[in-house]
Amino acid sequence: MALIDTFLQRIVKQGTLTMTHHDGRTVHYGTPAEGFPHVAIRFADAGAANYVVSHPRLGAAEAFMDGRLLIEDGDILDLISLIRANGPWEKGGNLEIKNPLRRAASSAAERVSRFNWAAQSKRNVAHHYDLSDDLYALFLDADRQYSCAYFTHPDNSLEQAQADKKAHIAAKLHLKPGQRVLDIGCGWGGMALYLNRAADVDVLGITLSEEQLKVARARAEAAGVSDRVKFELIDYRDVQGRFDRIVSVGMFEHVGPPHYRDYFRKCHDLLTEDGVLLMHTIGRFGTPGTTDAFTRKYIFPGGYIPAVSEVVAASEQCRLLLSDMETLRLHYAMTIRHWYQRTVANREKIEALYDARFFRMWTFYLAGAIAAFESGGMGNHQYQFVRNRRALPITRDYIGATETLLAR
Repeated sequence: MALIDTFLQRIVKQGTLTMTHHDGRTVHYGTPAEGFPHVAIRFADAGAANYVVSHPRLGAAEAFMDGRLLIEDGDILDLISLIRANGPWEKGGNLEIKNPLRRAASSAAERVSRFNWAAQSKRNVAHHYDLSDDLYALFLDADRQYSCAYFTHPDNSLEQAQADKKAHIAAKLHLKPGQRVLDIGCGWGGMALYLNRAADVDVLGITLSEEQLKVARARAEAAGVSDRVKFELIDYRDVQGRFDRIVSVGMFEHVGPPHYRDYFRKCHDLLTEDGVLLMHTIGRFGTPGTTDAFTRKYIFPGGYIPAVSEVVAASEQCRLLLSDMETLRLHYAMTIRHWYQRTVANREKIEALYDARFFRMWTFYLAGAIAAFESGGMGNHQYQFVRNRRALPITRDYIGATETLLAR
Protein backbone atom coordinates (compact mmCIF):
# COMPACT_ATOMS: atom_id res chain seq x y z
CA MET A 1 0.00 0.00 0.00
CA ALA A 2 1.37 3.43 -0.94
CA LEU A 3 2.09 5.94 1.82
CA ILE A 4 -0.63 8.25 0.50
CA ASP A 5 -3.19 5.45 0.89
CA THR A 6 -2.22 4.90 4.52
CA PHE A 7 -2.28 8.63 5.21
CA LEU A 8 -5.72 9.24 3.69
CA GLN A 9 -7.21 6.07 5.17
CA ARG A 10 -6.20 7.32 8.61
CA ILE A 11 -7.48 10.87 8.05
CA VAL A 12 -10.69 10.63 6.01
CA LYS A 13 -13.48 9.02 8.06
CA GLN A 14 -16.46 11.29 7.40
CA GLY A 15 -17.21 12.53 3.92
CA THR A 16 -15.79 10.74 0.90
CA LEU A 17 -12.63 11.08 -1.14
CA THR A 18 -11.87 9.29 -4.39
CA MET A 19 -8.22 9.23 -5.39
CA THR A 20 -6.92 8.16 -8.78
CA HIS A 21 -3.22 7.32 -8.97
CA HIS A 22 -1.15 8.27 -12.03
CA ASP A 23 -1.46 4.68 -13.30
CA GLY A 24 -5.27 4.77 -13.20
CA ARG A 25 -5.74 2.83 -9.94
CA THR A 26 -8.67 4.28 -7.98
CA VAL A 27 -9.11 4.19 -4.19
CA HIS A 28 -12.06 5.38 -2.10
CA TYR A 29 -11.92 6.71 1.46
CA GLY A 30 -14.48 7.60 4.11
CA THR A 31 -18.24 7.29 4.26
CA PRO A 32 -20.93 9.83 3.30
CA ALA A 33 -21.82 12.16 6.16
CA GLU A 34 -24.01 15.23 6.42
CA GLY A 35 -22.01 18.42 6.21
CA PHE A 36 -18.95 16.72 4.70
CA PRO A 37 -18.22 16.98 0.95
CA HIS A 38 -17.35 14.39 -1.66
CA VAL A 39 -14.09 15.13 -3.47
CA ALA A 40 -12.29 13.33 -6.29
CA ILE A 41 -8.58 13.93 -6.98
CA ARG A 42 -6.03 12.57 -9.42
CA PHE A 43 -2.25 12.57 -9.43
CA ALA A 44 -0.73 13.49 -12.78
CA ASP A 45 2.68 11.84 -12.32
CA ALA A 46 4.35 9.00 -10.42
CA GLY A 47 6.12 11.13 -7.81
CA ALA A 48 3.32 13.51 -6.87
CA ALA A 49 1.54 11.33 -4.31
CA ASN A 50 4.70 10.54 -2.37
CA TYR A 51 5.73 14.19 -2.37
CA VAL A 52 2.37 15.21 -0.91
CA VAL A 53 2.43 12.69 1.93
CA SER A 54 6.07 13.44 2.73
CA HIS A 55 5.29 17.15 3.06
CA PRO A 56 1.60 17.30 4.15
CA ARG A 57 1.32 21.08 3.87
CA LEU A 58 3.94 22.47 1.53
CA GLY A 59 3.90 19.39 -0.70
CA ALA A 60 0.15 19.39 -1.26
CA ALA A 61 0.20 23.10 -2.01
CA GLU A 62 3.02 22.86 -4.52
CA ALA A 63 1.58 19.77 -6.19
CA PHE A 64 -1.72 21.61 -6.63
CA MET A 65 -0.03 24.81 -7.80
CA ASP A 66 2.08 22.90 -10.34
CA GLY A 67 -0.83 20.90 -11.74
CA ARG A 68 0.45 17.59 -10.35
CA LEU A 69 -2.54 17.25 -8.00
CA LEU A 70 -5.76 17.66 -9.96
CA ILE A 71 -9.24 18.03 -8.47
CA GLU A 72 -11.87 16.39 -10.63
CA ASP A 73 -14.91 16.64 -8.35
CA GLY A 74 -15.27 19.60 -6.01
CA ASP A 75 -12.57 22.23 -5.64
CA ILE A 76 -9.54 22.99 -3.46
CA LEU A 77 -11.76 24.38 -0.70
CA ASP A 78 -13.73 21.13 -0.60
CA LEU A 79 -10.53 19.09 -0.39
CA ILE A 80 -8.88 21.10 2.37
CA SER A 81 -12.15 21.40 4.32
CA LEU A 82 -12.68 17.63 4.12
CA ILE A 83 -9.24 16.94 5.56
CA ARG A 84 -9.47 19.60 8.26
CA ALA A 85 -13.04 18.79 9.31
CA ASN A 86 -12.04 15.18 9.97
CA GLY A 87 -9.59 16.35 12.62
CA PRO A 88 -10.93 19.55 14.22
CA TRP A 89 -8.81 21.40 16.76
CA GLU A 90 -11.39 20.86 19.52
CA LYS A 91 -10.91 17.09 19.18
CA GLY A 92 -7.14 17.14 19.04
CA GLY A 93 -6.78 17.20 15.26
CA ASN A 94 -3.18 17.58 14.12
CA LEU A 95 -1.57 17.32 10.68
CA GLU A 96 1.97 18.06 11.84
CA ILE A 97 4.93 16.28 10.22
CA LYS A 98 5.68 13.05 12.07
CA ASN A 99 9.35 12.71 11.09
CA PRO A 100 11.20 14.22 14.13
CA LEU A 101 14.25 15.32 12.13
CA ARG A 102 12.13 17.06 9.49
CA ARG A 103 9.94 18.59 12.20
CA ALA A 104 13.01 19.93 14.03
CA ALA A 105 14.44 21.44 10.84
CA SER A 106 11.10 23.01 9.95
CA SER A 107 10.70 24.48 13.46
CA ALA A 108 14.23 25.89 13.40
CA ALA A 109 13.65 27.60 10.05
CA GLU A 110 10.33 28.97 11.29
CA ARG A 111 11.92 30.41 14.45
CA VAL A 112 14.59 32.19 12.41
CA SER A 113 11.90 33.73 10.18
CA ARG A 114 10.27 35.37 13.22
CA PHE A 115 13.06 37.94 13.57
CA ASN A 116 11.43 40.85 11.78
CA TRP A 117 14.06 43.54 11.98
CA ALA A 118 13.09 46.83 10.32
CA ALA A 119 14.64 46.15 6.90
CA GLN A 120 13.36 42.57 6.81
CA SER A 121 9.88 43.71 7.85
CA LYS A 122 9.69 46.03 4.84
CA ARG A 123 10.72 43.22 2.48
CA ASN A 124 8.19 40.84 4.05
CA VAL A 125 5.38 43.38 3.72
CA ALA A 126 6.26 44.09 0.10
CA HIS A 127 6.12 40.36 -0.71
CA HIS A 128 2.38 40.30 -0.03
CA TYR A 129 0.95 43.81 0.12
CA ASP A 130 2.75 45.26 -2.89
CA LEU A 131 0.99 42.89 -5.26
CA SER A 132 -1.16 44.53 -7.92
CA ASP A 133 -3.89 46.83 -6.59
CA ASP A 134 -6.09 45.27 -9.26
CA LEU A 135 -5.82 41.89 -7.52
CA TYR A 136 -7.11 43.19 -4.19
CA ALA A 137 -9.87 45.16 -5.89
CA LEU A 138 -11.18 41.90 -7.34
CA PHE A 139 -11.90 40.16 -4.03
CA LEU A 140 -11.99 42.71 -1.19
CA ASP A 141 -14.86 45.05 -0.32
CA ALA A 142 -14.89 48.55 -1.80
CA ASP A 143 -13.05 49.96 1.25
CA ARG A 144 -10.32 47.31 0.89
CA GLN A 145 -10.55 45.98 4.41
CA TYR A 146 -8.07 43.10 4.33
CA SER A 147 -8.85 41.73 7.79
CA CYS A 148 -11.56 39.89 9.68
CA ALA A 149 -15.01 41.43 9.30
CA TYR A 150 -17.65 41.49 12.04
CA PHE A 151 -20.87 39.69 11.20
CA THR A 152 -23.72 40.93 13.38
CA HIS A 153 -25.81 38.51 11.31
CA PRO A 154 -24.41 35.59 9.26
CA ASP A 155 -26.39 36.66 6.18
CA ASN A 156 -24.89 40.14 6.06
CA SER A 157 -22.93 41.15 2.98
CA LEU A 158 -19.16 41.52 3.13
CA GLU A 159 -19.53 45.28 2.78
CA GLN A 160 -21.94 45.45 5.74
CA ALA A 161 -19.75 43.19 7.89
CA GLN A 162 -16.65 45.28 7.21
CA ALA A 163 -18.55 48.47 8.02
CA ASP A 164 -19.71 46.88 11.28
CA LYS A 165 -16.12 45.86 12.05
CA LYS A 166 -14.95 49.46 11.79
CA ALA A 167 -17.79 50.63 14.01
CA HIS A 168 -17.04 47.89 16.55
CA ILE A 169 -13.41 48.96 16.75
CA ALA A 170 -14.25 52.65 16.87
CA ALA A 171 -16.62 51.99 19.78
CA LYS A 172 -13.91 50.16 21.73
CA LEU A 173 -11.50 53.06 21.17
CA HIS A 174 -13.98 55.37 22.98
CA LEU A 175 -13.03 58.30 20.77
CA LYS A 176 -13.57 62.00 21.41
CA PRO A 177 -13.44 64.82 18.85
CA GLY A 178 -9.99 66.28 18.32
CA GLN A 179 -8.08 63.32 19.66
CA ARG A 180 -4.92 62.15 17.92
CA VAL A 181 -4.95 58.54 16.69
CA LEU A 182 -2.12 56.35 15.40
CA ASP A 183 -3.10 53.59 12.97
CA ILE A 184 -0.26 51.01 12.91
CA GLY A 185 -0.41 49.03 9.68
CA CYS A 186 -3.00 51.27 8.04
CA GLY A 187 -3.41 49.27 4.83
CA TRP A 188 -5.13 51.26 2.10
CA GLY A 189 -6.37 53.84 4.61
CA GLY A 190 -9.95 52.71 5.14
CA MET A 191 -9.86 52.54 8.95
CA ALA A 192 -8.08 55.88 9.34
CA LEU A 193 -10.53 57.63 7.03
CA TYR A 194 -13.48 56.01 8.81
CA LEU A 195 -12.31 57.10 12.28
CA ASN A 196 -11.85 60.68 11.09
CA ARG A 197 -15.28 60.72 9.50
CA ALA A 198 -17.11 58.97 12.35
CA ALA A 199 -15.46 60.57 15.36
CA ASP A 200 -13.85 63.85 14.18
CA VAL A 201 -10.33 62.75 15.13
CA ASP A 202 -6.92 63.33 13.55
CA VAL A 203 -5.18 60.18 12.35
CA LEU A 204 -1.65 59.24 11.39
CA GLY A 205 -1.60 55.99 9.45
CA ILE A 206 1.70 54.17 9.00
CA THR A 207 2.58 51.35 6.63
CA LEU A 208 5.62 49.61 5.14
CA SER A 209 3.89 49.05 1.80
CA GLU A 210 4.69 51.64 -0.85
CA GLU A 211 1.70 50.58 -2.93
CA GLN A 212 -0.72 50.90 -0.02
CA LEU A 213 0.75 54.29 0.87
CA LYS A 214 0.02 55.66 -2.61
CA VAL A 215 -3.60 54.55 -2.46
CA ALA A 216 -4.15 55.78 1.11
CA ARG A 217 -2.76 59.24 0.38
CA ALA A 218 -4.82 59.54 -2.79
CA ARG A 219 -7.97 58.59 -0.87
CA ALA A 220 -7.32 61.19 1.82
CA GLU A 221 -6.72 63.83 -0.84
CA ALA A 222 -9.89 62.87 -2.70
CA ALA A 223 -11.91 63.06 0.54
CA GLY A 224 -10.49 66.52 1.30
CA VAL A 225 -9.07 65.43 4.66
CA SER A 226 -5.36 65.12 3.93
CA ASP A 227 -4.70 67.84 6.54
CA ARG A 228 -6.23 65.63 9.25
CA VAL A 229 -5.62 62.11 7.97
CA LYS A 230 -1.97 61.65 7.10
CA PHE A 231 -0.12 58.56 5.94
CA GLU A 232 3.60 57.80 6.24
CA LEU A 233 5.96 55.05 5.12
CA ILE A 234 7.55 54.29 8.48
CA ASP A 235 8.19 51.40 10.84
CA TYR A 236 6.23 51.57 14.10
CA ARG A 237 9.53 51.47 15.99
CA ASP A 238 10.49 54.85 14.50
CA VAL A 239 7.29 56.77 15.26
CA GLN A 240 7.67 59.77 17.56
CA GLY A 241 5.14 61.80 19.55
CA ARG A 242 2.14 61.00 21.75
CA PHE A 243 -1.27 59.72 20.76
CA ASP A 244 -4.60 59.52 22.58
CA ARG A 245 -5.46 56.29 20.80
CA ILE A 246 -3.60 53.58 18.91
CA VAL A 247 -5.37 51.14 16.61
CA SER A 248 -3.70 48.18 14.95
CA VAL A 249 -5.72 45.94 12.64
CA GLY A 250 -4.15 42.86 11.05
CA MET A 251 -0.61 44.05 11.74
CA PHE A 252 0.47 42.23 14.91
CA GLU A 253 0.71 38.97 12.92
CA HIS A 254 3.80 40.48 11.26
CA VAL A 255 5.61 41.61 14.43
CA GLY A 256 7.17 38.26 15.40
CA PRO A 257 7.48 36.90 18.97
CA PRO A 258 11.06 38.15 19.48
CA HIS A 259 9.73 41.69 19.09
CA TYR A 260 6.49 41.49 21.09
CA ARG A 261 7.85 43.28 24.13
CA ASP A 262 9.42 45.95 21.93
CA TYR A 263 6.03 46.47 20.26
CA PHE A 264 4.12 46.87 23.52
CA ARG A 265 6.83 49.02 25.07
CA LYS A 266 6.68 51.33 22.05
CA CYS A 267 2.88 51.50 22.23
CA HIS A 268 3.07 52.28 25.93
CA ASP A 269 5.50 55.13 25.29
CA LEU A 270 3.43 56.54 22.41
CA LEU A 271 0.17 56.61 24.38
CA THR A 272 -0.92 59.55 26.50
CA GLU A 273 -1.55 58.82 30.17
CA ASP A 274 -5.26 58.08 29.55
CA GLY A 275 -4.64 56.51 26.13
CA VAL A 276 -6.20 53.35 24.70
CA LEU A 277 -4.70 50.69 22.41
CA LEU A 278 -7.05 48.49 20.37
CA MET A 279 -5.34 45.56 18.67
CA HIS A 280 -7.24 43.35 16.20
CA THR A 281 -5.26 40.26 15.23
CA ILE A 282 -5.54 36.66 14.12
CA GLY A 283 -5.01 34.47 17.18
CA ARG A 284 -3.99 30.92 17.88
CA PHE A 285 -6.17 28.82 20.17
CA GLY A 286 -4.30 26.93 22.88
CA THR A 287 -0.53 27.04 23.23
CA PRO A 288 2.08 28.74 21.00
CA GLY A 289 2.86 26.99 17.72
CA THR A 290 4.61 27.48 14.41
CA THR A 291 3.82 28.98 11.02
CA ASP A 292 3.22 26.33 8.37
CA ALA A 293 5.72 26.05 5.54
CA PHE A 294 3.33 27.10 2.76
CA THR A 295 2.35 30.35 4.45
CA ARG A 296 5.93 31.12 5.39
CA LYS A 297 7.27 30.53 1.87
CA TYR A 298 4.52 31.83 -0.40
CA ILE A 299 2.14 34.12 1.48
CA PHE A 300 3.43 35.86 4.63
CA PRO A 301 7.19 35.47 5.12
CA GLY A 302 8.00 36.41 8.70
CA GLY A 303 4.36 36.04 9.75
CA TYR A 304 3.36 34.33 12.98
CA ILE A 305 -0.03 33.89 14.65
CA PRO A 306 0.19 34.58 18.40
CA ALA A 307 -1.39 32.58 21.19
CA VAL A 308 -3.20 34.59 23.86
CA SER A 309 -0.53 33.62 26.38
CA GLU A 310 2.19 35.20 24.21
CA VAL A 311 0.30 38.46 23.81
CA VAL A 312 -0.56 38.80 27.49
CA ALA A 313 2.92 37.84 28.72
CA ALA A 314 4.56 40.45 26.49
CA SER A 315 2.11 43.22 27.40
CA GLU A 316 2.52 42.51 31.12
CA GLN A 317 6.19 43.48 30.88
CA CYS A 318 5.26 46.97 29.69
CA ARG A 319 2.73 48.18 32.25
CA LEU A 320 -0.21 47.90 29.89
CA LEU A 321 -3.50 46.80 31.44
CA LEU A 322 -5.64 44.38 29.40
CA SER A 323 -8.98 46.11 29.85
CA ASP A 324 -11.04 44.02 27.41
CA MET A 325 -10.66 41.04 25.13
CA GLU A 326 -13.01 39.45 22.61
CA THR A 327 -12.64 36.23 20.63
CA LEU A 328 -14.23 36.21 17.17
CA ARG A 329 -14.45 32.46 16.63
CA LEU A 330 -16.02 32.14 13.17
CA HIS A 331 -16.06 35.66 11.76
CA TYR A 332 -12.84 35.29 9.79
CA ALA A 333 -13.98 32.06 8.17
CA MET A 334 -17.14 33.85 7.04
CA THR A 335 -15.06 36.79 5.79
CA ILE A 336 -12.66 34.66 3.77
CA ARG A 337 -15.49 32.66 2.22
CA HIS A 338 -16.60 35.91 0.60
CA TRP A 339 -13.03 36.54 -0.60
CA TYR A 340 -12.74 33.00 -1.95
CA GLN A 341 -16.01 33.23 -3.86
CA ARG A 342 -14.98 36.55 -5.42
CA THR A 343 -11.55 35.17 -6.29
CA VAL A 344 -13.02 32.13 -8.05
CA ALA A 345 -15.51 34.33 -9.89
CA ASN A 346 -12.61 36.47 -11.17
CA ARG A 347 -10.33 33.62 -12.21
CA GLU A 348 -9.77 34.86 -15.76
CA LYS A 349 -8.88 38.38 -14.62
CA ILE A 350 -6.47 37.10 -11.95
CA GLU A 351 -4.78 34.73 -14.39
CA ALA A 352 -4.43 37.65 -16.80
CA LEU A 353 -2.74 39.69 -14.06
CA TYR A 354 -0.38 36.84 -13.13
CA ASP A 355 -0.87 33.26 -14.38
CA ALA A 356 -2.73 30.02 -13.65
CA ARG A 357 -0.16 28.89 -11.08
CA PHE A 358 -0.62 32.13 -9.10
CA PHE A 359 -4.39 31.68 -9.18
CA ARG A 360 -4.06 28.14 -7.80
CA MET A 361 -1.66 29.39 -5.11
CA TRP A 362 -4.09 32.15 -4.10
CA THR A 363 -7.08 29.83 -3.90
CA PHE A 364 -5.04 27.33 -1.88
CA TYR A 365 -4.12 30.14 0.53
CA LEU A 366 -7.73 31.29 0.96
CA ALA A 367 -9.14 27.76 1.17
CA GLY A 368 -6.56 26.79 3.78
CA ALA A 369 -7.39 29.87 5.80
CA ILE A 370 -11.12 29.12 5.73
CA ALA A 371 -10.49 25.58 6.96
CA ALA A 372 -8.12 26.81 9.68
CA PHE A 373 -10.79 29.15 11.05
CA GLU A 374 -13.63 26.65 10.71
CA SER A 375 -11.89 23.51 11.99
CA GLY A 376 -8.30 24.37 12.85
CA GLY A 377 -6.77 26.26 15.75
CA MET A 378 -7.26 29.81 14.49
CA GLY A 379 -9.62 32.61 15.46
CA ASN A 380 -9.49 36.37 15.72
CA HIS A 381 -8.84 38.35 18.88
CA GLN A 382 -9.50 41.96 19.78
CA TYR A 383 -7.38 43.21 22.69
CA GLN A 384 -8.01 46.53 24.40
CA PHE A 385 -5.19 47.93 26.54
CA VAL A 386 -4.95 51.05 28.71
CA ARG A 387 -2.17 52.71 30.68
CA ASN A 388 -4.57 53.98 33.33
CA ARG A 389 -7.33 51.80 34.81
CA ARG A 390 -9.63 54.84 34.90
CA ALA A 391 -9.26 55.66 31.20
CA LEU A 392 -12.52 53.93 30.18
CA PRO A 393 -16.04 53.45 31.64
CA ILE A 394 -16.15 50.66 34.21
CA THR A 395 -18.72 48.58 32.28
CA ARG A 396 -18.82 47.51 28.61
CA ASP A 397 -22.18 49.19 27.92
CA TYR A 398 -20.51 52.09 26.12
CA ILE A 399 -19.36 49.77 23.31
CA GLY A 400 -22.86 48.74 22.19
CA ALA A 401 -24.24 52.24 22.73
CA THR A 402 -21.56 53.78 20.52
CA GLU A 403 -22.06 51.16 17.81
CA THR A 404 -25.75 52.01 17.73
CA LEU A 405 -24.96 55.70 17.27
CA LEU A 406 -22.44 54.98 14.52
CA ALA A 407 -24.95 52.83 12.66
CA ARG A 408 -27.42 55.72 12.28
